[in-house]
Amino acid sequence: MRRLTLTLSVISLARPLQAQDGAATTVRGLGTLTFPVSTRVAPARQAFVRGVLLLHLFEYPEAAAAFREAEHSDRSFTMAYWGEAMTDDHPVWNEQDVDAGRAALLKLGPTPAERAARTQTARERAYLAAVEVLYGDGPKARRDTLYAAAMDRLTRRYPSDDEARLFYALSLLGLSQGVRNVPSYLHAAALAESVFARNPRNPGASHYLIHAVDDPDHAAMGLAAARALARSSPDAEHAQHMTSHIFVALGRWDETVAANETATSVVNEMLRRRNRGPFYCRHYNVWLDYGYVQQGRLIDAARLLAHCRDQHGSREQQDSDDLDPDAYSFLTMWSHYLIATGNWSESVARWTIDPGSRLGPRLTYWFTEGLGAARRGDFAAAHAALDEFARAQRETEAWIGTSEEQPELQRARVLRVELEGLIAGGEGNADAALARLREATLVEDSMPYAFGPPFVNQPSHELLGAELLRLHRFGDALTQFRLALKRAPRRTAALLGLARAAGALGDTTTARRTYGELATIWRHADPGQRDVVEATQYLHRGP
Repeated sequence: MRRLTLTLSVISLARPLQAQDGAATTVRGLGTLTFPVSTRVAPARQAFVRGVLLLHLFEYPEAAAAFREAEHSDRSFTMAYWGEAMTDDHPVWNEQDVDAGRAALLKLGPTPAERAARTQTARERAYLAAVEVLYGDGPKARRDTLYAAAMDRLTRRYPSDDEARLFYALSLLGLSQGVRNVPSYLHAAALAESVFARNPRNPGASHYLIHAVDDPDHAAMGLAAARALARSSPDAEHAQHMTSHIFVALGRWDETVAANETATSVVNEMLRRRNRGPFYCRHYNVWLDYGYVQQGRLIDAARLLAHCRDQHGSREQQDSDDLDPDAYSFLTMWSHYLIATGNWSESVARWTIDPGSRLGPRLTYWFTEGLGAARRGDFAAAHAALDEFARAQRETEAWIGTSEEQPELQRARVLRVELEGLIAGGEGNADAALARLREATLVEDSMPYAFGPPFVNQPSHELLGAELLRLHRFGDALTQFRLALKRAPRRTAALLGLARAAGALGDTTTARRTYGELATIWRHADPGQRDVVEATQYLHRGP
């Protein structure tokens, strides 16, 4: 995930630090923590605390600048170099700049032994030893495992050190190299929650707890943390967005929209100060547009998508490192909008789009093109899109390898099988269509949950349910829509399918309850939409 980097360190410099070393310290706009360090130089300590808060908020460039400021204020301050090295490791995103991390440590001393000798306390030597392991020899997965073990030891040795607990929790989130491992995530959640209970204004506690539980089975555990993070860190765009990880997992669409509107407003206010216009084509906009569609606010969703299209490929984007140059965000927004609305004949579905060279966007583009062609009955175009998709899939396999555990490969397999099934069904082979779509559900069910708007652009149980509904197999369709809602709670397409299947079966209780839920979600929807009218009319019927 590429994000615009804010000059939060500059913002924070204008705001006073409170309390002394060893006590709770607050940086307005970022949060509060307790992290005793050995430096006696007040500016170094202040910059260090700001750096740790920014590190917890994943504002990595600004955190690195704060730690370098601490180094400049006190050249002997070991933890400043530790902090700078930590900014080059991004466990949740499975990213690590080994050379930069090692270079930061080299500024303290040429060897691990010499660096340890310059460290003033046993506790700080333990922190330094852990980061030495993180940037030591061997493959990343092995170093990640050894680092987590080192943080475990540090936590046991200093049980009252909340920051040790939080960095141990973060290490556990990174153990599976960016893929959700439920036992490790729940261990991390317990560590983060223990700190959150003592200090709900520590952004590391709320942030890591959210990351650990942002799946439908556990997201309710993160509601308090989401709301606390929004309050404690209003100057951090990522913090404002992170709350929506919980809201999407629970299908709380109003809060999803509000969170990402706030995140984008933080970004756009900073851009305004730089005399630049707003960005429409970024990670937060993907979530915002998805939330608009779920709310039935299709005018707002289409407007945001059109702004994104206009910005994609513009001179401004080409000249900026802050924007995704290969339009991953744009194509994801475009795909989710069309799949959710089903408006395959409107102009959005016929935009001329260059998907670029990156494989993920190409897979998204050709799947969506093929899906639209199949829905319109243009099977020659659908087969052509399937051929292009298969080419991108082969290139993905050549680049990543063929491990069944790679999420991008699993996603490609699900989308390809879905497209093959839709084409078969459209061409009159219902048995083949259902067989392929059931295969897609098996593959998707084997995938770890990926937070946010569906990683598999068209959820497979929802698609199979729609096909069964079309074939008047209402009981089977009902089952599939219920399964779809377990993975994507309160997603409106699945709710609508569930209501229709229940109604066709004469289950008026389920139908009325589900249409009622849709009416609540759509209470701010654009008027006159067919699906909204359908829900309203059903609810106005007599019992």
